[in-house]
Amino acid sequence: MPLRLNGDAMSSFADVFKKVESNRDLCFDLLRIYLGIGLFVKGILFLTDLSGLTELLMKSGRFQAFNFLLSHYIPLAHIGGGFMMAIGFWTRTAILANIPVLFGAVFFVYFEEGLFTQNQGLEFTALVFFLLCVLLIYGPGRWSVDSYLRKSGPPE
Repeated sequence: MPLRLNGDAMSSFADVFKKVESNRDLCFDLLRIYLGIGLFVKGILFLTDLSGLTELLMKSGRFQAFNFLLSHYIPLAHIGGGFMMAIGFWTRTAILANIPVLFGAVFFVYFEEGLFTQNQGLEFTALVFFLLCVLLIYGPGRWSVDSYLRKSGPPE
């Protein structure tokens, strides 16, 4: 039995889509906030388990000389950059601090495991990397400290 919607339900459904389309920039803001919070939390998880992060870096077989530096840069980039992305402060700088980390994770850590593994490390990391690139192009958006500072002008 097919699902049938009456005229009122269809028109309210269409109204929701029209409202979303007219506020498309807010969807990018929500994406920026969500990714910022996710990177912030991931940075805290890395910071609480530095040995696990070091093991992950060693597993890739690369960067042994920079292991100490990377195991401290990655959590700081995620925590600082994630927080800055979530509030929209120096958004592009925060994204630029995280893009090399995600690039390295995609191409040097998870790439050899391949697609469709149990932990889906490559798929998820590649998605976050792609979304960061999109947000780098799009910018901070309307719900951001950057937008507020741009509108209010320099302090007098």
